[in-house]
Amino acid sequence: MQLLRSILFTTSLFVGTLLYAVVVLAFGWLPSQQLYAIARSWGRVNMWLLAKLCGLTYTVEGRENIPPGAHVSMWKHSSAWETIAQAAVFPPQAWVLKRELMWIPLVGWAVKCLKPIAINRKAGATAVTQVVEQGKQRLEQGLWVLIFPEGTRVAVGETRKYGVSGSLLASKAGCKIIPVAHNAGYFWPRRGWVKKPGTIRVVIGPPIDAAGRDPRELNEEVRTWIEKKLATLSSTGESGVSDASGRPIAAG
Repeated sequence: MQLLRSILFTTSLFVGTLLYAVVVLAFGWLPSQQLYAIARSWGRVNMWLLAKLCGLTYTVEGRENIPPGAHVSMWKHSSAWETIAQAAVFPPQAWVLKRELMWIPLVGWAVKCLKPIAINRKAGATAVTQVVEQGKQRLEQGLWVLIFPEGTRVAVGETRKYGVSGSLLASKAGCKIIPVAHNAGYFWPRRGWVKKPGTIRVVIGPPIDAAGRDPRELNEEVRTWIEKKLATLSSTGESGVSDASGRPIAAG
């Protein structure tokens, strides 16, 4: 039964994403801050569907750690879940993503309207330079920059070397880095159709001042905080609480 529910959710996710892509393209002339409201709606609707169809909710701890202004957020990447949830949790963002996603008909075209930073992951130093240059532009436009520092999804309990682009951007732009840990990989594995019922815990860490600091030192600070926090998050989750519109909020 859970497999059937999971397949139903996945189907609704694909169909709904196509519909939202059409809406974004239709309103692509709007300023990015307003256009992002559509992306936020997409994220919240899918989180609601995930709760209703699969019994998978989430809580957010540390919302007070999201400072005013535009900064860099660095998330653990262990599931497809966070690629959806981040739109509902954080302020308007420019996503650092692989350029191949931009080639997807309709969906990729719609994502392009939201001013992502689309990189060639095999380009090495050139990709890092692109993230820094375009990232500064996005920050100046009032958009946050979202980076998955490991570059790809990793299985629960595993980690990869953190890429330097996010830390270098924050250092040169003089903004903050906000690390984010979560245990979504326990419930929505990197590979697999079944979304297990439960409550995903998202923990937003304290802002890290990055101005002028060594990117490698920053990376290690971010990695240490995220991995240590992950070690405290169990697979059992906790009771989720929703507000009147059905959006989960932090328990307690």
